[in-house]
This record gives sequence, C-alpha cells and structure tokens, in this order.
Amino acid sequence: MTKVAVDLGTTATGEPAEMDLEELLSTRLLVQGNSGSGKSHLFRRILEQSAGWVQQAIIDPEGDFVSFSDRFGHVVVDADRTPAELARIATRIRQHRASVVLNLEGLDAEVQMSCAAAFLNGLFDADRHHWFPMLIAVDEAQIFAPAIAGEVGDEARRVSLGAMTNLMCRGRKRGLAGMIATQRLAKLAKNVAAEASNFLMGRTFLDIDMARAADLLGLDRRQAERFRDLEPGHFVALGPALSRRPIPLRIGPVETAGRSGRPVLMALPEASPAEMADLIFTAGADEPEPLPAPVRREPAVATRELLERVSAPRFAAPAPAAEEPIEEDEETIAERQARLDAIFTDLMADPEAAFRPVQTLYQDFLTHCRLKRLSPGALDLGMFRRKLALARAGVGSDGEDEAWTEVVARSEELPEDMQGVYLMLAKAARDAEPCPGDEALARAYGSHSPSRGRFLLTWMAERGYIAAETDFRGNRVVTIAGNNWRTGAGSAKPRGAAGAPRLRRAT
Repeated sequence: MTKVAVDLGTTATGEPAEMDLEELLSTRLLVQGNSGSGKSHLFRRILEQSAGWVQQAIIDPEGDFVSFSDRFGHVVVDADRTPAELARIATRIRQHRASVVLNLEGLDAEVQMSCAAAFLNGLFDADRHHWFPMLIAVDEAQIFAPAIAGEVGDEARRVSLGAMTNLMCRGRKRGLAGMIATQRLAKLAKNVAAEASNFLMGRTFLDIDMARAADLLGLDRRQAERFRDLEPGHFVALGPALSRRPIPLRIGPVETAGRSGRPVLMALPEASPAEMADLIFTAGADEPEPLPAPVRREPAVATRELLERVSAPRFAAPAPAAEEPIEEDEETIAERQARLDAIFTDLMADPEAAFRPVQTLYQDFLTHCRLKRLSPGALDLGMFRRKLALARAGVGSDGEDEAWTEVVARSEELPEDMQGVYLMLAKAARDAEPCPGDEALARAYGSHSPSRGRFLLTWMAERGYIAAETDFRGNRVVTIAGNNWRTGAGSAKPRGAAGAPRLRRAT
C-alpha cells in the first residue's frame, strides 16, 4: 500500500501533525476525551482525510456521521434489522468494498449493542478472498465494550464485547483496523483498550481516567494533570503512526458537520405571557386531529333470542309457494356476497368460535342464513372450510387481488386446519403489519396453547412456505415465500404476558 500521511492539524510548535495511515491499519487507534473535548471532531477529521484512500465503516450511535453519505458517498445502513440481515449486509460490504455508516440512532443501548455485534461479526467472518484493508470507526466505544455490566442484559453485553474484542485483537489479520473513541477510559473494557498502539488523549477531569491515560502514554502523575488544562480540539498524541513521544497537537477544520454540536445561546422569543399560553394550549395547524369519540353501538341480539323470534306464531301466514329460479344480476350477486361475508364476520366475533369444530360452525352459518332469508347457494361444507380460512385471516372476498389469489391457492397445499394460520400471516405480511403472536396463531388453528402457534411456524418454515427470523428485541419477523411479503416486527407474547409473580410457600 502507498504510504499516506493523514493531516490532523498542527503541533504546539506550528508544524504539521500527520498520521501514517498504513501504520494505523496495522496498529489501531484509541481516542479519549470528555464530552465537549472535540473527540467527534477529531474522528471526523481522520475519516475525512482518509476517505479517499481506504474503505471505511463507521459505527454511529447518535447519527452524527450520516452526512458522510452526501460528501464522500458512504452508504447509510439503518440498523433496525434482524441479525441475519445485518450479517448478510456486512458480508456484501466487504465483497464490494463499500464505505458505510451503520446508523444506530433511536435504538436503546441494548439493541445498539446487539446490532453492532451482528454487523462487526459479519465483517469479521467474511470470506478470505474479501479481506481488503478496512478502517472500522466506533464512536462512543464504551457503549459496545463496557468495563462492567450495567443496565443491559448479560447476553447483549457478552456478544457485543466479544465482537469488539475480535475487532481489536484479531481484526488485523482480516484487514480490519479498529479506531475507537470513548468519553471515559474507566468505562471501557481493558482488553479492548489495551490492543491499541496509537493514542490521542483529550481533556479529562476525573482522577481515574487521568491515571489510565497517563499509564497508556507512559506519563507520571504530575504530567497527567495537564489533561485537565487541554482546550477543546487539543489532544496529546503517541504511537507508531503518530509520534514516538507524547506531543500536543491541535486538530484542523472539517468539511462536514454533524447533527450535534456545541450549544449556542439564543435570545428568547418576544411574546407576552398571554400569547405564549395561547401557543401552548392551542393545537397547531400541522398537528394531527384528536381521535373521535367511540361510537356507541346497540348490543348484539343473542342467537337464542333470534330463534325465539323466528319460532313465534305469525298471524295469517301464507303457505309457501313454489318459486321459479330467478336470474340475478351482478349487483344482486355482489350484495349477497357482502351479506355472506358479514355472516362470517359475525361468526368469528364469538370468542369461542376459533375453538369450535368446523361442522358446528357450518351449522351456525346455515342458521344465520335462514334467519337473514339468505340462500347459501353452492356453499357446501368444503367451500365453507375455505371461506372460514379466509375469515380467520381477516380477509373477505373483496380483498382478493391477483397476488392474494396466488397466496390462497398456495394455502390449499396445507392441511385444512393450517390454512387459516398461513393466510393470517400472509395478510399481516402484505399489509406490513406486526407479526401475529403465538396466541393469535394458536387461536386461528383452533387451539388454546401458544406453543401450538410456535409449532405451526416451525412446520411451515421447514417446508418452505415462510421464513421466520427474530430481531434484536426478540420480536418475530415472517417473510412469505414466493412474493417476499414481509411482516413488521411483532412480539411472540402479548404485552403483559411476562408471567405473574410467584407466591412463596409459607414456612
């Protein structure tokens, strides 16, 4: 590789401060500085100066480096995906040598750790033929490699710490050069920090952080006090890619800007208390309309009461006369179909309908048809099973387009009692709704057991009808084979189903 000197800025004597990029790729870099010390500005300077020379991947927890997409052509990867997706994306990134920004903005700390771990592991496990030199920049590294367990789960911490350790300890042989930044060295895992050979130390106030910085730079305690006096944008540099002895330097300007920056004082708006109160308590023109009040519906008439009304004696009831078949126009047929769909909706509104035998539901259907003076036509028991599967999936006859017709035809390859489950998943995937939970799937199957819902997913996935994945929050995502319809992330368990507290036995 051609020797490239990255321009960092100037030293205390006004000389150019440079960093050997080729040496950096072999020896890694650690940047430390409290909030406001210019740490992100330094990171941005290094990445801008080296963007044209080496492939880059930026792990960005706050969305500050998304602007690299416009200026340097980095591809922004939104991290709210499943682990398998991120791993596949990372593999293609190494294959095609694309520079990217992994945007973790808006995710909580535990999800950020899991996303970064899956992405880094995908880069690390790439095929040997794709081990091209690559600079991996991790901002706020204490999030992904914490020194002690915090509020995040043990599993997320273990996976994230393992990925960061692989990057810093074993990444060099795979062409991966770690460049990490942290606010506090005391919060960063020691085995991750110790693998860096180049250091840029910014302003630090706490004694424990100054002691660790001084230890890494080979300074005594009195020399460590200088870290408190550093101005924003000033750092002390040491390492084979920087300098053989600690030297102070000042970071130069950058071409891009992040979303966050130093706070700037602004004058308060000139408005009277009455005007300000009107602005606060009055909805603006761009605000959504408040939800309407719920519509009060008349209580449904029970089936037993309907039967009693029908069986009541009628006065002067004429004897039924034989009727000749009447040809129906399209409007009449459509109206009858709509009434049939309404009967299905009424049938499925019963909480116990999902657990009743098909033959019993069919008898109820015929009863409803008689009550509404509606002929079921050619809807025999076999056709009723298919219509019932559609009703359980929440789709009427008016929702059948060409793509949906293909899905319905594919469902007929499944056992009859599974067709409703498959169509329920297909409808959620078509509409990009959250994946139904275990209880909803079991209910569509006619079972009270949530484990039956999980079994059905496994059964259909093994036979290629669907693909089921789990994201970093433990939510389920299902893809329908054949047309790549994909559900949103949905919890397998309903909210509040974590389990009731166990009662202790009195002793």
